[in-house]
Amino acid sequence: MNPAHLDRAYELALKSYNEGGCPIGSVLARGDEVLGEGHNQRVQRGDPIAHGEMDALRNAGRQRSYAGTTLYTSLSPCMMCAGTIVQFGIPHVVVAENVNFGGNEEFLRSRGVTVEIVRDQRCIALMRRFISEQPALWNEDVAED
Repeated sequence: MNPAHLDRAYELALKSYNEGGCPIGSVLARGDEVLGEGHNQRVQRGDPIAHGEMDALRNAGRQRSYAGTTLYTSLSPCMMCAGTIVQFGIPHVVVAENVNFGGNEEFLRSRGVTVEIVRDQRCIALMRRFISEQPALWNEDVAED
C-alpha cells in the first residue's frame, strides 16, 4: 500500500466535493507508478456512470494486463465499480473508507481480489459531511429513493 496514492484519492474526492459533486476519488497504480486517476463526475458531466473508479480507469486508458495493479478509492466501490474491478482482473483494492457506505468488499473477496480497508478519517469525515449536506444527491448516487 502506497500512502501517497491514498492521499491523492482523498485530494481527488475533495476536488469533486468542491465542484459540487460526490466526494469520491480513485487512483490506479502499478507499484509507485500512477496509471490513471479520477474522481466522481456524475454531477459535473451529467454522466450516471462517471464514478471515481470508472474515471480513474478511463484516464488510465487501455492496459494489456491489470496484473500487479492496485486501485485506491476513497469510498468502498459500488456494485458497478466492483464488477469492473473483477472484469478487468484488478488484483488489489485499497478502500479508504467503508463507514458511510459499505460497498461490495465481500463480493470482491469472493472473486479473489485482495481488499484492504484503511478507515482514513479524512475520507470518513468528508463523506459524512457530504451525505449530511446533500442527502438527495447521495441517494441518487447510490440509487436509493
